[in-house]
Amino acid sequence: MINGKAKSTLTNYLRCLSHLALHYNRSPEQLDTESINEYLFYCQNLHKTPSESFFKHTIFGLRAAYKVMGMEQKRIKLPQIKRQNDLPVVLNKQEVRELLKAPKYLKHRLILGMLYGCGLRSYEVCNVLQSDLDFERKSLFVKKQKGKVDRYLPLSDMLIRGLKKYLKTETPKKYIFNSQVTKDGIPQPITVRAIQWVIKECRSKVTTNKKFTAHTLRHSYATHLLEDGLNIMSLKELLGHAHVETTMVYLHVANSGSSIKFSPLDTLYSK
Repeated sequence: MINGKAKSTLTNYLRCLSHLALHYNRSPEQLDTESINEYLFYCQNLHKTPSESFFKHTIFGLRAAYKVMGMEQKRIKLPQIKRQNDLPVVLNKQEVRELLKAPKYLKHRLILGMLYGCGLRSYEVCNVLQSDLDFERKSLFVKKQKGKVDRYLPLSDMLIRGLKKYLKTETPKKYIFNSQVTKDGIPQPITVRAIQWVIKECRSKVTTNKKFTAHTLRHSYATHLLEDGLNIMSLKELLGHAHVETTMVYLHVANSGSSIKFSPLDTLYSK
């Protein structure tokens, strides 16, 4: 026993750290946090061989190594291993198409479009200012709130066309989406409750038995981007997550890379 660990455990740590060193051709203590997170994503999703135990031994091995070398700051930046009990509900692309065309009014279609097309949280949609839009750069600025981080998000051509038409015809003040209620004559943004109402009104028009909310569109945004080939670190930045382990829940939902899930019935009679 060394440092409270069995010899077999330490051997597993060394084996996993050797894989990491060979992957980058550099010693683990020389790697920055982003490189390590990319490698952990590689272990979890892209490579067919590593099991969950390989992934865990890599993390625990790095923690042990950093502790021995006195690199405490790096050690605590490693993702915490948490068991995910509830996976998010995700709409498929056909269900999203049906939802986006369900509202009667352009304003409501754009609210749903911002939730899905930009992966915004409901309160972020409420707080988007007209000055946050940059149609020339096809980007949306989302200001940090509650400890989150500032971020720029890509705007699709479809959203840009709809927003230009809406801004020209509806002429909202300050915010993109104004509430019908003002405060001392000052325009106010729509509320989260108003967004929930839009979802409720459209729910019956989507051919699905799934129980979905406004936040389901953010989950669908993340899952569809992973399935379309976006890497986990880029997705983390788009979602505004502080830690990559928060983003990694979508690896359990997405059918992407070498981890595409299928039934054995699909191959049972193929030969």
